[in-house]
Amino acid sequence: MNLFAQALAWLFSPERLEGQYALPVLLGQHLFYTVISVLIAAVIAVPAGWLIGHTGRGREVAVAISGAARAVPSFGLMVLLVLLLGVLRVPQAATITFVLLAIPSLLAGAYTGLEAIDRRVIDAARATGMTEWQIFWKVEVPLGLPLLVGGLRAATLQVIATVTIAAYVNLGGLGWPIIQGIPLRRFDQVLGGAILVAVLALIADMLLALAQRAAVPAGIRIATPGSQTPRATRRAASAEAASAREDSAAPATASTT
Repeated sequence: MNLFAQALAWLFSPERLEGQYALPVLLGQHLFYTVISVLIAAVIAVPAGWLIGHTGRGREVAVAISGAARAVPSFGLMVLLVLLLGVLRVPQAATITFVLLAIPSLLAGAYTGLEAIDRRVIDAARATGMTEWQIFWKVEVPLGLPLLVGGLRAATLQVIATVTIAAYVNLGGLGWPIIQGIPLRRFDQVLGGAILVAVLALIADMLLALAQRAAVPAGIRIATPGSQTPRATRRAASAEAASAREDSAAPATASTT
């Protein structure tokens, strides 16, 4: 408890707001690398995941790539990339490391979101004359969005935790107090830095959990939160498909009249 009190005293010391390594500066650096890495990973992984989920092809390759990416040690990969790219490209090497870490969760969230949709809903939409593009945007993407946001949530938390090692290559971030404090045996500083990373991860998790809840289409929400039965899910998904069919049928009706 004494160490925890010392860590809090270190955190709220006025000195933490001054200088090159002020906590707001380190927080900004941590958020910058997290946001940039997750955005780049999303640009790569989400379209690929949607393509796999829509066509049903390439799932085995995606699972293999995701498993291999998860098995690679992040710190070792970052050091290897720094050696390969050179010390002048340390930010690029670190960003590539974080991007590779975020891709598996985003890829899995994208294709599993589409695969989890009841095939009868897709068949019903196709039977009404909807094009593949309409099925994708009006049926599959809205119904698969909650799982995609879940993948984004997992990827963001992993990157937030891993950006801590960026301080090893002098890129700042909230890992800097931890890495600097270990050789100096400043355990209050080490614990303070760890508390900051944990609080940031908890806030991000809470915000993304709210976003994931909001991403659930209104048609598949039920009265009791968190207790959705398969029958209710299928019924609500069918309602979503019916609504989409009405939207696509309206122009066709107008054209025939």
